[in-house]
Amino acid sequence: MNRKLLDLWVGFFVAIGIAALLFLALKVGNLSAANFVETYPLVAKFDNIGGLKVRGPVKSAGVVVGRVTDIRFDPASYEAVVTLNIDARYRFPKDTFASILTAGLLGEQYIGLDVGGEEKTLNAGDTIAKTQSAVVLEKLISQFLFSKASEGPDKQ
Repeated sequence: MNRKLLDLWVGFFVAIGIAALLFLALKVGNLSAANFVETYPLVAKFDNIGGLKVRGPVKSAGVVVGRVTDIRFDPASYEAVVTLNIDARYRFPKDTFASILTAGLLGEQYIGLDVGGEEKTLNAGDTIAKTQSAVVLEKLISQFLFSKASEGPDKQ
């Protein structure tokens, strides 16, 4: 092979490597899911959002139906206000329940929507009334240790 052909092949493989790294970076950053489908916003208020982040998934029955677009603190109610963008193909009843869940034991946190039975659906800008905050592992461990400490030493 001559030098120019070899340089061309090396350049081709370097370009493929850079494209693969870019794809992986977008996949890790949850940016590859930036599809351009029509969405509508919903709002949910939580006492504690744990490690929930913007661009986190919103799932119903294990299927991603939207993304978290904004997280802010409401100084009047002392709650976290989370804005969700839901795919317009999916309509949820007014009595839908929103929970902050964790994928696996220490995985990423996401919002799970449990569908209710009401016939009226949530419209753009509506607030999900029923929510459950994130379970914070550190609080559970400290409560367990505190309850064990309050029992006192074992009497034998």
